[in-house]
Amino acid sequence: MTAIDIAPRPARRWFSDGNRVWLGGAALVAALTLLPVAALAVIAAGGSADSWRHLIANVFPSAVPTTAILLAGVAAMVIAIGVGSAWLITAYEFPGRRVLDWALLLPLAVPTYVVAFAYLDLLHPIGPVQSALRDLLGIASPRDFRLPDVRSMTGAILLFGIVLYPYVYLTTRAMFLMQAAGCIEAARTLGAGRARVFFRIALPLARPAIAIGAALALMETLNDVGASQFLGIRTLTLSVFSTWVNRSDLAGAAGIALFMLVIVVALVTVERWARRRQRFAATTQRTSPPQRRRLRGGGALAAAGAGSLPVLFGFVLPAGYLVYAAAIRIGFAGVSGNIVRETLNTLTVSAIATATAVALGLVVAYAARLDPRRFGATLSRAASLGYALPGTVLAIGLLVPLAAFDNLVDAGARQFLGISTGLLIAGSGAALIYAYVARFLAISVGGIEAGMDKVPRSLDQSARTLGRTAGGALRAVHLPLIRPAIGAAAILVFVDCMKELPATLLLRPLNFETLATHLYGEAVRGTYEDGAVAALAIVLAGLLPVIVLARVSRSPIRANRTHLP
Repeated sequence: MTAIDIAPRPARRWFSDGNRVWLGGAALVAALTLLPVAALAVIAAGGSADSWRHLIANVFPSAVPTTAILLAGVAAMVIAIGVGSAWLITAYEFPGRRVLDWALLLPLAVPTYVVAFAYLDLLHPIGPVQSALRDLLGIASPRDFRLPDVRSMTGAILLFGIVLYPYVYLTTRAMFLMQAAGCIEAARTLGAGRARVFFRIALPLARPAIAIGAALALMETLNDVGASQFLGIRTLTLSVFSTWVNRSDLAGAAGIALFMLVIVVALVTVERWARRRQRFAATTQRTSPPQRRRLRGGGALAAAGAGSLPVLFGFVLPAGYLVYAAAIRIGFAGVSGNIVRETLNTLTVSAIATATAVALGLVVAYAARLDPRRFGATLSRAASLGYALPGTVLAIGLLVPLAAFDNLVDAGARQFLGISTGLLIAGSGAALIYAYVARFLAISVGGIEAGMDKVPRSLDQSARTLGRTAGGALRAVHLPLIRPAIGAAAILVFVDCMKELPATLLLRPLNFETLATHLYGEAVRGTYEDGAVAALAIVLAGLLPVIVLARVSRSPIRANRTHLP
């Protein structure tokens, strides 16, 4: 009798060899994102002993304590304002609460260097605020009455705090809304007052969210170069810029950048440690927000006033002043041709970087969905690390590999074609676009992954059963369903590219100005009125992601409208 092989035919592997193309593409994207970090070590290792002695003797002793004090002060500010605002909005009902719910996000629309630009003019000794106060008090000379100088460490901490607190507000508010109301109501039933409920229950449960928001705010503070320079605070970031540009010491700048990278890793480590037990935060599968207590009379007015202060100082005053100053400038001299050209430059490089980041983010996110061994997820996290790198760190790390590539191409062109190609990438806008994509790829990957998570995997399996390849399933199934997520991610990336200052300052081609660099130059020269139009354009563009963020942040849980007396 002939033996019959009754072993079942191996099923067609869901993760076939064709899917390795997506994993290979994601691996390449991750490698290109991490390339600046490896290059930093090479650049720093090539520095001379004199360069390192200069850093140790003159740069680190002043820049490190200054940066540490700034980060500590900003952390205290953003946590106090962010947590207080989040609890006020989620625990109490008062007139204007619904408006403040989204208005508290508005400072995110204004970059820190724009706020510094506005307040330096507003609070100048002969500016509108101090002039009005002297007129009110009957004092004629600025020498007889002056407010404390905003160019100080205290001024920098306050400025960063009122701009960056929404990071803590957003994450903490979401945590307060998702906490089980049963825990809080049980404590109330046992006689605990609202203050004790906040400090003993709500605050400990929200600690992971607070850590995430504070870490994001501190990384933005560390990335800043414009506001720090305007306010006279010599941070590590500013030291990187001055060491490279003023002293032409690339190795020294790379050494400072590596030290900054250590600080970023420490911030991320602390954030992850703080939320290591986050999985124990909720005890029920379905949660509802705590019931809000209705405030009346003086209490309601006090709550509305307290909630409005961060919005007033973080958005309304600087944005309103920019509108006023820009209107005067346009009425006096019209719109400068330079502004029009710089706006086109900004829109062009931002649009190219956004399209590239979204395309590469789609590759990384889809690879993470396809790989069952979680290798794709690892590549996704690696490709997203660029967001944690300050712009100055990325810029320094990109110089050597891009210059080496340009030299290689130029040598080949000379040998085989007899022509010189010059600097194809390092001397063009391509380097700037590379930096934008590497820094903001995490936004694209995260947004697209969030959209894909809402698509049932059964749809993927059905498409593959009908003969679709991985790419065919992406085109036929995923892209139509995740189009809103892609659009939201593109908006966020585009506006972040428009606002990015450190990388733009260091990598822009010669005679190439954007709105951010134009504003920086005007502020350095002290001609604030000439930079108002550029600053206002940046703020108006920044409102787009805030609107998107406000809509998204309200969707996870619909607030309970039952009120306690």
